Amino acid sequence: MTKKYLLIMILVLLLALLAVPVNAEPLPIPRVNLEIGGTDEPGEMAVSLQLLGLLTVLSLAPAILIMMTSFVRIIIVLSFVRNALATQQMPPNQVLIGLALFLTFFIMTPTWNEINAQALQPYLAGELLQEEAFLQAMDPIRYFMLKQTREKDLALFINLSNSPQPTTFADISNVVLIPAFVISELKTAFQLGFLIFLPFLVIDMVVASVLMSMGMMMLPPMMISLPFKILLFVLVDGWHLIVRSLVLSF
Repeated sequence: MTKKYLLIMILVLLLALLAVPVNAEPLPIPRVNLEIGGTDEPGEMAVSLQLLGLLTVLSLAPAILIMMTSFVRIIIVLSFVRNALATQQMPPNQVLIGLALFLTFFIMTPTWNEINAQALQPYLAGELLQEEAFLQAMDPIRYFMLKQTREKDLALFINLSNSPQPTTFADISNVVLIPAFVISELKTAFQLGFLIFLPFLVIDMVVASVLMSMGMMMLPPMMISLPFKILLFVLVDGWHLIVRSLVLSF
């Protein structure tokens, strides 16, 4: 009984301690208000429209990075490499996308340095207006895309849009240049992917022929050819050759 009473007293003391109020300052929680209201001043309206435009550009930034840079060709070729090796999810998607992003930064660095020198720094110094800075920033990107675009693809979108034949670089609109650049990049990436698939296809055919000649019909050829394909890729330093070919292709 004594132990029972002792246990009850301990429980009562614990409840009493928990019931004691703690004198602590409340944690300040920030409050964010989003209000939409009318205004009679044109200046406030202009600032609001500029803010809306900035948010729109930021939301489209991933698409701009993907479609107007070297990212498309790089990620497709890297995906072809993984499929040719038949290693399923090795390397993982995060690794391939990260490598493609860093290679994109490396390849596009001269273009972005030119944008910084011709558009961003003069705009920050007050030498250019916002519209002029945008046009100056687009010129290096347009030159990069035009350099990688095939004339056939460019002519296709010019004819589809019923645009007059351009005579100078400035006559080519972005609406025509960007899709022409994208399909040109897709074609180049698939050509590189075909060349990457060839040696691994030969290994698969040799292994399948050997297994059939030995009467091992039930043994999957992919299971046997996978180590040989990985060994070949490692011996020839495949990642070095692929990255070097990708960078030099630009």
